[in-house]
This record gives sequence, C-alpha cells and structure tokens, in this order.
Amino acid sequence: MKRREFLSTPAVAAAMTASSAQAQESPRYDTILKGGHVIDLANQINQRMDVAVVGGKIARVDRDIPSSAGKTTVNVAGYYVTPGLIDLHICCYYTRLDLTPSVIADHHCLPSGVTTCCDGGTAGADSFEDFKKIIDRSKMRILSFLNIAAPGAQSGRAEQDPAQFKVQLAADTARKYPKLIVGFKTGHYGGTFSDTRLPWASVDAVVEAGRLTKLPVLADFTPMPAQGKFPATSYREFLLEKMRPGDIVTHCLADRYPFLTADGKLNEDVNKAKARGVKFDLGHAAGSFSFRRVVPALKQGFIPDSISADLFSDTPYTVGINLANVMSKFLCLGVPLEDVIRRTTVFPAQMIQRPELGNLSVGSTADIAVLEIVKGKFAYLGSGGGKITGNQKLQCVLTMFGGRILYDHPYGLSVPLWQDIPKESRYWADTTRQKF
Repeated sequence: MKRREFLSTPAVAAAMTASSAQAQESPRYDTILKGGHVIDLANQINQRMDVAVVGGKIARVDRDIPSSAGKTTVNVAGYYVTPGLIDLHICCYYTRLDLTPSVIADHHCLPSGVTTCCDGGTAGADSFEDFKKIIDRSKMRILSFLNIAAPGAQSGRAEQDPAQFKVQLAADTARKYPKLIVGFKTGHYGGTFSDTRLPWASVDAVVEAGRLTKLPVLADFTPMPAQGKFPATSYREFLLEKMRPGDIVTHCLADRYPFLTADGKLNEDVNKAKARGVKFDLGHAAGSFSFRRVVPALKQGFIPDSISADLFSDTPYTVGINLANVMSKFLCLGVPLEDVIRRTTVFPAQMIQRPELGNLSVGSTADIAVLEIVKGKFAYLGSGGGKITGNQKLQCVLTMFGGRILYDHPYGLSVPLWQDIPKESRYWADTTRQKF
C-alpha cells in the first residue's frame, strides 16, 4: 500500500499562513510593554525588547511581540525597562511613633520604580507582629531585617541595652516568618562599656542570630576607642573577623567608617573584606553620603554592592531623596547606568537570598520599572552640606507590581485620551443622577 502524500498547494499554504497569523494575533497576554530598552542583568539582556505579562507573571521577553497579542499594549519606546527595583534599606514602620520615624513605603517607593523594600531594623521580635499589619496592607512587597533589639529601633534605648538583644527570640521569629524576614539588623550601639555592656555585644548577638538561621545581617557599626580594660573596637576587626561572608555593612560610606586612609586611599581592609564575601550597602539616609569622601572612593573603583536610600521621615525633604534620586547621584558621578541598575536589582536580590526577584525571567513575578533619563541641569545634595550639579536625572515613569500598573506618571503611558475611551466603558456611565 502506497503511503499517501500530502502536497502543499498555494491555497493550503495560504490557509496555513493565515491560521498561524491568526493564532499569533489572538490576545493571549494581559499586557505588553513594547519598544523599550530592557536592562535585565540577571539574564544578560541590555537591548531593545518587548515584555509580555500574563496572570501577574513574565510570560515572554522577545524582540518583536505583536501588539495584537496583548489585551493591553503600552508603548514604552524611548524608555528603559528593568526589573522592579529593590531598596535594601528603608524605615517604614510608620505607625510606631516611639521608634525611628518612618515613611509610608508605597508613597515613596512606587514613584521610584521600587517594588520591594527591606525595613532596616525598625521592628524587632517584640514588635514584628504589629509591623506585619503594615506589610499585609502594603501594595508593594515589604521585607524585614529584624532588629536584634527585641523592641526595635528605639534610639538611645533598646539598641543600647544588651539585655534587649534576644538572639533566640529573633531567630524563632525569623523561622516563623521566612517569607518576610530576610535577616537581622544591628546599629547605633556605642558609648561607655562595662561587664554587662561589652563592646561587641550588639554585633556578636546579631551575628549569632544569623548563624542560627543561616541568614545575613545588616550591620551598622561605629568604631570606638579603648576604654579601660576594653581594647578599641576597630573597623578592621569588624570587617575581617566579625562579619561573615554574605553579611552586609550598611551606611558603608558614612564618615564614621575609615574606608579611606589619611592620604585618601581606599582602605585595603575594604578590599580584603570584599574578597571574603562581605557585602557593602549604601544606606544613604541623612548622614551617609558626604561628597568629600564618596567621590574619592568612587574614583578608586569602590561602588557599594547595593544602592539604597534608607528613607525615614524627614529625608525626602531634608536631602530630597528617594531611590531614583540616589541612583541619579551615582550616574552624575560617572557610574554607568548598567552598574547602577545591577545594584538596585540583581545584587540586592542575591544579598537577601531572594533570587526570584530582580529579574525578568519567564515565570517570575511581573515586577517592572520603566525609567527615563531626563536631560537638563540638576543639583544633588550631599550629607552635611555641599552639592553636585549634573546634566541628567533618572526618573520612573511607570511601576508594575505583580502584573498591575500601580504608578504611571507623569505621562500616563497606559492611559488613553479621555475621548478615546470606548463608549461601552464605565467611564461614560451617567453618574450625575442622584439616587435617594
């Protein structure tokens, strides 16, 4: 029996082509971000690409996804499309007035393209359940570096009292909330030492909590001179003996750290610590970005592993920062855009052990920032006075979290002109009639 041959005729070929085109054009994505320059360094992408989203996940990243394949297509040509930014250090426990005064994360992060932030120790084990109420109602993702002082960041009180450094309680709380707590925080510890208030009490306690849970610590440290029988607590010992690989030195460019030697050279202990796997976080805040020290460090090739704003209540107006502003400072100081994006996406995701964040991999949560570089004349303030001027500013124009566009200003890229809204839309419903 002869095998039956199916011959391709022009009509059959045309039908097949039409069928294929129809399949390609039928909407199968919720949203397509079209024509933008994608910078996804986790996947080594730095070129013009389209990004398709369905069901809150990244569905496709490709050179030319047909607009007809999406229920909604947003033209982002001329803009940069990146993974949702990660601000590794922020204070956002805004309902507790007795702790470090905080900001509302949604209000300050989403307009900067930030979809994930980490509270830097505002809450401790005793207060985390209350802080979780903020996490649960936030529109973006809030994670926590739990303060080793159980009450949290009560300046001058709990963080100065070793009796409040409850290691086991901190570890137990982190185990209870593994999806929310990414590590532990210590800071603001110093002053007069005694047999009940040892020089390294805070650092040793936070590292022990990290050891018990295999989580990193975010450590804020102030070197102290020798006191009686207690030797000096040195920057070298902190970096090379106390910090473990993966632990994070925050406020790393603050004046209290001798990261520069007397002759302005980068402290070799910094390079040794980096070689050991110790990480460095900017934590800009109000006092950790003095140009007279930051500029020499950058010129010698030192860039923090994570660029974070450390926003708290007054920093948005005293030093005028959000994460986009801090990133702009680095751009104006000569750091390439790719390096700035790396330190606000893939690097911090690795540092908090959340590899599912900071990328646009197919199947990952659709957290996306759309950014532009605005040209003009801009000034950027430093800590303690002084400024720089630059000709560029990084600005967020759209933020998507879990596939939903939560911020779209100042251009309204996803919003049609009012007269173009379909007549069957609720927009045109008669809302003038009062119902009594």
